[in-house]
Order: sequence, then C-alpha cells, then structure tokens
Amino acid sequence: MKAVYFHAAGAIALTFGIAACIPSVDIPSQVETTVPVAADPAPTPAPARTQAPAPAPAPTAEPPRSASAPPPTTAAAVQQPVYDNYLDAPPTPGTWTYADETGETLALFGTSAASPSLIIRCDKASGNVGIARVIDTPATSARVMRIETETAERSIQATPMQGARPMLAAILFAGDPLLDAMAITKGRFAVETQGLPSLYVPAWVEVSRVIEDCR
Repeated sequence: MKAVYFHAAGAIALTFGIAACIPSVDIPSQVETTVPVAADPAPTPAPARTQAPAPAPAPTAEPPRSASAPPPTTAAAVQQPVYDNYLDAPPTPGTWTYADETGETLALFGTSAASPSLIIRCDKASGNVGIARVIDTPATSARVMRIETETAERSIQATPMQGARPMLAAILFAGDPLLDAMAITKGRFAVETQGLPSLYVPAWVEVSRVIEDCR
C-alpha cells in the first residue's frame, strides 16, 4: 500500500437680489395737467407647465413554473445533529485496517482501506502519532479538531497537509494520555473537525496497535 505522508504546508473607502429707485419730479401750477389713465396691467403669465413624472413601471409577473421544474434553492450551511453525549450518536459506517509500511504504521478507518476518512499514523523515526482527517479539497488554514472519549476530551489544532490525498492532521507525542484514552474508551470515540462531518468510530485493536508502535 502506498504510504500516506503528512507534509506541513505552509486564510479588506446662490442666491442674488436686484433693486432700482426712480427720482420724483415737481410739476408747475400753471400748467394744466392731465392725469394719465393707468394702462391695463399686463396679464399675469401663466405658470410654466411641468412635466408630470412618468408612472413607475408595473412589476413584471413571474412566469408560472412548470410542475416538473425544481423549486429555487438557496445556499445554506449543513447543520449536524448535536448530542449531549457522543455515545448517543449513531456510529459512522466503516472499519479499521492496519498497515505496516517502511518507517510507519497506519490505522485507516473508512468504508474501504483505499478511501479512508480517518488515519492514525505512527512515525517510527520521530515517535509521534498523527491523527488525520482526509478531505476532498485542500485546506488553506488550520482548523480545530476535537477528540472525545469516555475518560478524556480535548481540542487540538489540525494543520493542512499536502500529499496524495489532502488532509488535516494533528500531531501528538506517543506518550500523550489522550491516545491512551482513545485506545481504552468504551465502545467508540468521536473526532469532530471544524467544517467536516463528525466521525464516531470504534476503538478497535488497530488503534492501540499503531499507538504502541511508536512507544
């Protein structure tokens, strides 16, 4: 089986006025004067017409949808069930497979060993144990991975890894007590990773075997 490696890779801008004055004139008394008849006042100009605003267009009716056409959809985040106790969650379908490769041993969980969803790996050279979630699209930043067991639970950082399969992996020292809790937990343990479906996997002997390979 081709070895699965974890390689660290390295997540917004007037107004104005006018006035006029007319001087008065004295009229001599001997001169007969005729009082001019005031001219008819000029007709008041009619107010300028203003163009009425164009009426708003009537809303266009949505054409009737065919009975066979699917209803419109909106993007929504997938919500996972929340359990007070992870043991109440249904187990994730799949089995564990053990593999002994050059420099490493692997416990692979999934519906097939060729397409695992979870990998526990012992790096014999460093003595470290990796817990990795296989993902479909390469991640660009670290995410929180939470491990829950019967006796212990902890949130750890899962870092993007590049390789034949993109994955998010957390690295633990082989003596970390969280690994012991995973090996001896009652029934199964949970692996919850930010943005991915939670896994509820059985604590089979393959898990313990990989941990012991690094001790």
